[in-house]
Amino acid sequence: MATASSTPSPDHLRMLVKVARMYHERGVRQPEIAAHLSMSQPRVSRLLREAAERGVVRTVVVSPEGVHAELEDALVAQYGLRDAVVVEVEGAGVDVIPALAAATATYLDATLAGGDVIGVSSWSATLLETVKVMRARTKTPFAAREVVQIVGGSGSPEVQLHATRLTSRLAELTGARPVFAPSAALVGSPELRDLLSKEPAMAAAMQAWSRLTLALLGIGTLEPSPLLRLSGNAITPEDQKRLKAIGAVGDVCARYFDAEGEPVAAPFNDRLIGIDLAQLRGAERRIGVAGGLDKVAAIRGAARGGWINILITDMEVARELLASE
Repeated sequence: MATASSTPSPDHLRMLVKVARMYHERGVRQPEIAAHLSMSQPRVSRLLREAAERGVVRTVVVSPEGVHAELEDALVAQYGLRDAVVVEVEGAGVDVIPALAAATATYLDATLAGGDVIGVSSWSATLLETVKVMRARTKTPFAAREVVQIVGGSGSPEVQLHATRLTSRLAELTGARPVFAPSAALVGSPELRDLLSKEPAMAAAMQAWSRLTLALLGIGTLEPSPLLRLSGNAITPEDQKRLKAIGAVGDVCARYFDAEGEPVAAPFNDRLIGIDLAQLRGAERRIGVAGGLDKVAAIRGAARGGWINILITDMEVARELLASE
């Protein structure tokens, strides 16, 4: 048989086209093609392979409506990400949380592997919505060993249930053991932080941070989210001003960073109970889930600084990230 590097005869090319059209356009199976043309099935297979090599057959992937593979690939290339998911949100000013939550739930269902140790930020409304729509895993082995709070999960009674429910429900869905961080994220003094860190339950949670294989992360701005504000863990307006003055643009687990993703010297760092960047980078997969144009600077910084290496966001944010880099 002629090779792709040689010049085939017109008769051979006609045979390539005939076999290719029967297989790709008419859906005729290879054994039936072989019988119809009185040739062996291995020869049919070789002809189909040659048709692809010569460009007689070209495979084109057409993304369905609502799938933005080109944007995702561009984000991965531009920011050095491991993966990206871009969701479409209908209409301006629409709440992006339901779409992001649905996409995150689907992504986790497809990518969780047996034995994961999952770290989860406690005060993310999007992650809370994710576990509401996520399906329970029925495969064995279970998808995770532990689900660990990676920032203090205690807060005001009105919203304390949210942080606890996020961790416990994700653990239930994945067949994992929940590990809670039974402290506020921001405490009154460095001395209190040191004392709380030595409490057995809190110390166990902090030790688990070194075992993370995956982290689920919200990305915040200088303006606290409604959930974080209600929890009692939000920074004060005075601290917001200080952070802005030193160039902070956003946070992951209450660790603030600048436009390049570099950690900043926040005035409350020594009162914070939460994972830091060095510990977070120990997790192979760090999934940042955030959207809305108000978060573009924070998301960009989180990607640049390696706080996240997988991004789930909306289409408008994706376009801004690509346009402004």
